[in-house]
Amino acid sequence: MNNNAKKILQIGGFLVFFLLIIVYAFFRSHDLIFGVKIKNVNIMDGTTVTNSVLDVTGKAKNATNLTLNGREISIDEKGNFDETIALLPGYNIINITAKDKFGYIDEKNYKLMYEAENTF
Repeated sequence: MNNNAKKILQIGGFLVFFLLIIVYAFFRSHDLIFGVKIKNVNIMDGTTVTNSVLDVTGKAKNATNLTLNGREISIDEKGNFDETIALLPGYNIINITAKDKFGYIDEKNYKLMYEAENTF
C-alpha cells in the first residue's frame, strides 16, 4: 500500500472517530439543548365544562419540578402527571409550570368556562 492510501485511511479514520464523538455529545446533551416541554395535556383551551371536578393529565418532558396553579404536583420518572382540581363557577385559568434541572421553564395556561348545571 502506498503512503497516499495510508494517509487517506488515517484521515478517514480520524474523521469517523470525531464524528462519533460529536454524535455522542449531542445525544448526551439533548436535555440541555431542548430543555423542558409540557405535552399531551388533556385540557382544550377555551372549552366549557359542566363538571366542577377536572382531572388534569399530561407529560412534562425533562421536568424536575411541576406546579399546577402554583401548587407543586408529583410526576413519575417518565414525566407523566395526573392531578384533580376543583373549578369555580365561571371563568377559570389553569396554569401549568415545569422547570428542569438547568433552570429552564415551560409554562402553559388554559382558559376554561365552568357552567354549573341547573338542579331546579
